[in-house]
Amino acid sequence: MASKLFDRLRRTIFKEGAQSSETNGTDDFPESSELEDDTDCVSARLSGTLCFEGDGVLESEDTGDASGPDSDSDFFGESLDNACSSTDASPMGPSPKSSNMITRQLQENWRSSRTRSVPEKLIFEVTDASVVHETNSKYVLYTIHVIHSGMFDKTPAVITRRYTEFERLHSRLRRHHGDDMEGVYLPRKKLRKNFVAETIAKRSRAFEQYLSHLYSLPELRTTPTFLEFFYLGDLRAGQMLMRVGRYEESLGSFLNALRLQEKLGCHQLLHQNHFQRVHWFFTLSALVSCFQDLEQLSEAQEHCDRALQDLAPSQEAFQQHQLHPLLIPLLQSNVRLSWKISKDKRRWEALLQEIQDQGIDIGNQPNLKELLIKESIEDSEGAGRAKSKCEDTL
Repeated sequence: MASKLFDRLRRTIFKEGAQSSETNGTDDFPESSELEDDTDCVSARLSGTLCFEGDGVLESEDTGDASGPDSDSDFFGESLDNACSSTDASPMGPSPKSSNMITRQLQENWRSSRTRSVPEKLIFEVTDASVVHETNSKYVLYTIHVIHSGMFDKTPAVITRRYTEFERLHSRLRRHHGDDMEGVYLPRKKLRKNFVAETIAKRSRAFEQYLSHLYSLPELRTTPTFLEFFYLGDLRAGQMLMRVGRYEESLGSFLNALRLQEKLGCHQLLHQNHFQRVHWFFTLSALVSCFQDLEQLSEAQEHCDRALQDLAPSQEAFQQHQLHPLLIPLLQSNVRLSWKISKDKRRWEALLQEIQDQGIDIGNQPNLKELLIKESIEDSEGAGRAKSKCEDTL
């Protein structure tokens, strides 16, 4: 749409310039190459939210032109075209008639979009790319927001990843899901100019499209390898912080891990995927423990209740004493928390009493924090598919 508008403006200006040159004997019309350059300028001005930090980004041979167009993602193609049509960055602003037409079209599109249901999907947007200098290495760290589309997302989740982590993900997916990875490509490494702003911007857009492509394939978006790429780092970081008593910092990691698992639909895979089940209950239990230590009792009870809704055993599992190790500590925590905040605790008290009547010593169980600190958070690639400690039966 933007290119058509520029072509129309170019032809109109050319006619006016030709008439002016015939009457005045001079040609003041700019060369077409200048218009093309200005079109590029419009694209650059309409760039996304990506920003660059770090001295390494300034290593471009021409720092004035290093940034380049900033957003060529397929998700925003149509909106960028509309934005280009109404921008005032062109050599000559659009006529009032064309501006009114564009405004009317936008209003009609907005009204129609409100009447039809917008399918919900995930958007992966690189919002920052920072050059990190370490003792013996230098790399670019990409910050990626994971956002629900089709609605206002109040709780976007964030990950930070470097190229080698994307490369590891790609390698694992190709090794275990080679047939499904046909046509999925990762941007290649470059021998030079890896820290130039233009390279970083292009690679950022490529990472967005790469993750979007993977997520669009049902066979890949539910695999443990793909899911763990997003949240497993937060779980491990949160556990390390919890071990040294830094509960407020660990709380942030666990909350981000929970948001990521929710957006990726991990809670819908509890009965299909062993590791998703382990990681989901670990996340909820860790949040209970952190909120308790920070004296945020209502939040602790809310997450405790959420975990117990899925952990409550079936009658058959109950009779065979096949109880999840986190069940009793969570029940005990929920009863205490519910009593403190004056919430109904009779359901969980009854279940706890029923477990005790089955001959299980509920008083000789490790508490919730002890279980979480000792737990080894394995991924689907490690431990030879061995069961987690939190999946052993009592």
